[in-house]
Amino acid sequence: MKHRVGAVSYLNTVPLVWGMLHGPQSEEVELSFSIPSACAREVEEDKTHIGLVPVAEIARLGLEALPGVGITCLGAVRSILLFARVPWRQVRVLAADLSSRTSIQLALVILRERYGAEPQAIQMRPVLGEMLATGADAALIIGDPALTIDPDETGLEWLDLGMEWFSLTQLPMVFAAWAGKPGIPVEALTALTRNSYHFGKSRLPDIIDAEHPKRRISRELADRYLRDHIRFEIGPAEQRGLEVFLELARLRQPGLAQRA
Repeated sequence: MKHRVGAVSYLNTVPLVWGMLHGPQSEEVELSFSIPSACAREVEEDKTHIGLVPVAEIARLGLEALPGVGITCLGAVRSILLFARVPWRQVRVLAADLSSRTSIQLALVILRERYGAEPQAIQMRPVLGEMLATGADAALIIGDPALTIDPDETGLEWLDLGMEWFSLTQLPMVFAAWAGKPGIPVEALTALTRNSYHFGKSRLPDIIDAEHPKRRISRELADRYLRDHIRFEIGPAEQRGLEVFLELARLRQPGLAQRA
């Protein structure tokens, strides 16, 4: 029986699933793509055995996180951008694309811990002009939509939330990990996800060539993003960063950081 695997449709996922798409692991999986919040929902509803799930949803749902690989950064991430039309301390309403609860919680942590603001978050489409035209003070854009924006050309104050997290904690930020319901065959699925990533890691130029036109970004940006901004291996430093994030976001589930 093949494993049903749910992956995120963003560029940053592609190296993790390249083996499932084009390598030996393709024989082992039925792979589907969606936004991060949908990946969590599909695991919750047993539509997939594992998904690349935002860590906030892993905590909320009590999922089993697989060790080894996921989506992380150490410093600037480039694809999680926060814009504001007022000084940061005056942000009262945050417009957010709710496709990833982790990114929203990160934005709220950064605004609270670094700028003393505690805004209300409202859901909107990830279109920057629309988000700020309806009374919101700040807008959160994540994933591929963020890659298509040159933040310096917006005329707005902006923050890269990966860099803000590093400035706050001096730790990596873990955004998502492979996870499923308790009882999944952890050893077999860990081998599957690690091997798929290592297949993709060794073929990064092929991934960049294939993906940047689809995402409507330059090859140079795709290369810099996947080589310099996004990290994929979860080790002790990432586990510590995850633990601190869950504590600051008030989502802490004992044992989650160790399992991830």
